[in-house]
Amino acid sequence: MNKIAIAIHGGAGQNSEFIEANYDAYLEGLKTAVEQGHELLTKGASALDVVEATVRILEDNPLFNAGKGSALNSEGKVEMDAAIMDGKTLAAGAVSMVTQVKNPISLARKVMSNTKHVHIAGYGALKLAELNALELMPEDYFIVERQINDLKEEKSYGHGTVGCVALDASGNLASATSTGGISNSLPGRVGDSCMIGAGCYANSLVASSCTGDGELIIINVIAHRVALLMELKGMSLQAACDHVIRNIDNPINGDVGMISVDAEGNVGFSFNCDRMHRAGIDYTGKMVLDIYHEDSSLRLL
Repeated sequence: MNKIAIAIHGGAGQNSEFIEANYDAYLEGLKTAVEQGHELLTKGASALDVVEATVRILEDNPLFNAGKGSALNSEGKVEMDAAIMDGKTLAAGAVSMVTQVKNPISLARKVMSNTKHVHIAGYGALKLAELNALELMPEDYFIVERQINDLKEEKSYGHGTVGCVALDASGNLASATSTGGISNSLPGRVGDSCMIGAGCYANSLVASSCTGDGELIIINVIAHRVALLMELKGMSLQAACDHVIRNIDNPINGDVGMISVDAEGNVGFSFNCDRMHRAGIDYTGKMVLDIYHEDSSLRLL
């Protein structure tokens, strides 16, 4: 069988009592998602189908800030973003300010496959979901207690963004990212997850998905920068990821992390903060499953 590989993330940032209290449940959620995605790859599924299916699993897990469990904006509403990209064709689809759609990543896929556009937002995204008969849920489906508490305490974070990158047996790469945004944000705020080249990117060399402070990821165009370093500088996957994270323009001293997979089936993880929920299975079949930092040399804070 040709090389296959997969990596996922479930957010990056500082530690919290909630994460500590739910440590095992987070690991189990990550393990379940990465194993199911890897199984699809072993059965010959395309990288594009795999990243969509795996992100759907994470969107349905209320522990993560995507789909069910999304952050609440300053008006107590959920507005979700997502993007997906096919490395073989550079086709991409993205949605932002999404409401009611159970799995925004599947709506992003519909933008890519069923329209001539790349990015659809707000009421137009909801209309597209209805036209494609995607599953809709009432607003209270998405709201969970921890996000209500974060809003009450006026916490301005929501670092539980989810993502998946994969290499399939045909040698194709794909990336997908989905988020519920930032707690207590202004209505209409759009982050990096739905921005191609910032929070989500794939080409013939590499697929990357980012998490953390969206504004930082946007201004540093992180996912695309990794691809450029590999193409123009000949860097290895891990070296390119580490270089981007170490050299990020960080005026607000924020938290950023990323996952990547290259065309050889290598898996890369890099982040500058206490933790990044992550899992991966590289071309050798070796699994990584972790939350906290092990290599303090990558710490910027």
